[in-house]
Amino acid sequence: MEEPVAYRVSEFCRVYAISRASFYREVRAERLRLLKRGRRSLVERSEAERWFANLKKLSGS
Repeated sequence: MEEPVAYRVSEFCRVYAISRASFYREVRAERLRLLKRGRRSLVERSEAERWFANLKKLSGS
């Protein structure tokens, strides 16, 4: 299966095992950048990977 270029909010939450509330908390804190395409909210894969890498740095893993 091919990796998506961008994730919808529900896909992102499933892949990274976080709740929608946590997702939007990360967006509000400006730790995660959200794109709007019409009514659709998306997270680019490169942004998701950057966010996840920063999480691992913060946790010391």
